Amino acid sequence: MDYKNAGVDIEAGYRSVELMKEHIKKTMREEVLTDIGGFSGAFSLDKVKNMEQPTLVSGTDGVGTKLKLAFTMDKHDTVGIDCVAMCVNDIACAGGEPLFFLDYIACGKNYPEKIADIVNGVAEGCVQSGAALIGGETAEMPGFYPEDEYDLAGFAVGVVDKKDLITGKEIKAGDVLVGIASSGVHSNGFSLVRKVFEMTKESLNRHYDELGTTLGEALLAPTRIYVKALKSVKEAGVNIKGCSHITGGGFYENIPRMLPDGVRAVVKKDAYEVPAIFKLLAKTGDIKEQMMYNTYNMGIGMVLAVDAGEVDKAMAALQAAGETCYVIGCVEDGEKGVVIE
Repeated sequence: MDYKNAGVDIEAGYRSVELMKEHIKKTMREEVLTDIGGFSGAFSLDKVKNMEQPTLVSGTDGVGTKLKLAFTMDKHDTVGIDCVAMCVNDIACAGGEPLFFLDYIACGKNYPEKIADIVNGVAEGCVQSGAALIGGETAEMPGFYPEDEYDLAGFAVGVVDKKDLITGKEIKAGDVLVGIASSGVHSNGFSLVRKVFEMTKESLNRHYDELGTTLGEALLAPTRIYVKALKSVKEAGVNIKGCSHITGGGFYENIPRMLPDGVRAVVKKDAYEVPAIFKLLAKTGDIKEQMMYNTYNMGIGMVLAVDAGEVDKAMAALQAAGETCYVIGCVEDGEKGVVIE
């Protein structure tokens, strides 16, 4: 008896690392001091010395049951983008710049090419956000996960000067809410998605005219990363008073997280066209509108609160960064919460 007979292939692990290296290489920043394969990742903080009060910000998350679609479709090169996005977007919400990312992949059987595909997506997410992929872990766990399945999670560390932290404390009545378009369902609410649609290759490969693609492709579209877009708004001189990443819990749970006591957000649902995937989901599953806004991003992945006098400047910066954005509402005096009308 040996480890391989017990279900863990050490040689496959070595092969996975070798295949990863070409993807990881493209995420490198000059602050990275170690190579992949060591016991830890080292990152120099020399560049933050010019900040008055350098403050670390962090985020951790996974991809959730969206992975079930990747298993069914046997497509693994985009879920890594989702994993990075869920972490770095939260850092960006605080005004931070992501510095580095680490991932954790747990699988029933290590198929090196599949692991490399996953890490390819992680690396792409890191490139999009400017973070370095400085390490990670691939754990082969036979008997714990089915052979063809895996879980994927990660965490990111970023930095911001304390004076530039986005806290929401300055938000007041009269401020305007700017919504930045999402790329689809992103990485939340898939337990409900999987109840609404049949999770078979045949169902996921069905083409829908209203989607302009197959159902599977629409659902598996990777989460949009907003790091560079928010940086462009800051560089345009706009004071982002509050920022909300619309993840699990949708509008009702996430927008209040950026609000101080005494004000509420009023969102105009007709301020933009809700993407077809959400309409199809609601219709097929007979899901009430309130539940849709309490579960999904409904086409808005990030909400910014800015002064009314800076709306045009913020919109111009976002559009120049390649984002689609809308004025979706305003802030009013009242009990902290969200009103969608």
